[in-house]
Amino acid sequence: MNENHNNISRRGFLKTTSLAAAGGLLLGPEASASPFKNEFLQVWSCGGLAEAFIPANKVFQEMSGCRIDYCGAFAAALGKSLLGSAQTEVFAPRVLELAQKLKAQGKMLHFVPLCFTKYVLVTPKGNPGEIRGIQDLGKPGIKTVLSPKASPPGGEASTIILKKAGVLEQAQKNAVVVGDCVQSVVPDVIKGSGHVAVMEFRLTKKPEFAGKMEVIEIPEEFFPPKPVSFVIGVMKYAHNRDLAEAYVKFITSKEGQDFFEAAGFIPAASVEGERLIQKYGVKDA
Repeated sequence: MNENHNNISRRGFLKTTSLAAAGGLLLGPEASASPFKNEFLQVWSCGGLAEAFIPANKVFQEMSGCRIDYCGAFAAALGKSLLGSAQTEVFAPRVLELAQKLKAQGKMLHFVPLCFTKYVLVTPKGNPGEIRGIQDLGKPGIKTVLSPKASPPGGEASTIILKKAGVLEQAQKNAVVVGDCVQSVVPDVIKGSGHVAVMEFRLTKKPEFAGKMEVIEIPEEFFPPKPVSFVIGVMKYAHNRDLAEAYVKFITSKEGQDFFEAAGFIPAASVEGERLIQKYGVKDA
């Protein structure tokens, strides 16, 4: 991390942690005065958020002096374990209903909007299939790349999008690649085995795929609503509540949200994010 970024990060940490003063957090004028030095925080999220959380966690650790134990894994598995006997201190699920269930059980104290995902069409460079929109996947001769059996929400989400667009049956007939993982079929698009695939925009930002495909927007009306929104919440198991609150404030601050934007998400703390918060009703009731 260069010196300039470090200075920005330091200012961002001081600003966001100072906002938690009402909850008992008192931070001196210098980062060295952080009360979190040598503290520990456990953070879980669905695996798709890892590209953003890993660099964001590094900055927060450097600024606060704490150590973060981060786990990004299959969202449904983490959710099932937390609805059972598993425990963590901060959790970022991708489905609003899961956060609501955890709160109803008294396991999540509160949550706030984190970010949103969107779905796009991707083609090989040069767009050899001359794809212009979602309806083109229903044209004879278009070679589609599908992954219907991918773990939720990957396979299910793309199937819903194709069905809502009225092209599912023909897109299935056009399939030249049928995989069981969305991420694993991206190389098939890049090398031109097929003309087009539906996937989350975030995948086009992964280092191994960035800049290697053409991206075409899909109208929002075709998106399945449940997997679009992500939230982040403090769990009742937080050993240091002030640290957990300061972490969430950092992640949802402008600096923290920049990592999510860079990873291909729509930050909740943005004009577009505010619109989606209202559209999908993402709030802690």
